[in-house]
Amino acid sequence: MKFTTAIAFALLTGAAIVSTGCSVARDQQTVGSYVDDAAITTAVKAKMAEDKGVSATAISVETLNGTVQLSGFAKSQAEKDRAESIARTTKHVREVRNSIVVRP
Repeated sequence: MKFTTAIAFALLTGAAIVSTGCSVARDQQTVGSYVDDAAITTAVKAKMAEDKGVSATAISVETLNGTVQLSGFAKSQAEKDRAESIARTTKHVREVRNSIVVRP
């Protein structure tokens, strides 16, 4: 009897998890949203790596729900602005938060 109850409980719990959708531990994002954000981050980093006016290794890029967060250090205001421009023109980016610090 206990075994039957345990199986019924496991099936009910499994059905509840599946019906509510999967979520990733990071801010309760859906798996699809997390994958989209990872693709945006990769695209922004790739564009920065191709651009000679931006030091891609000194600037960090993180994405959450389509919002790109830039942080790190730039050698000039022009480099900071260029990094923001690259992020803004990347496909599927909804918003850019530029926290890059200019440090000559």
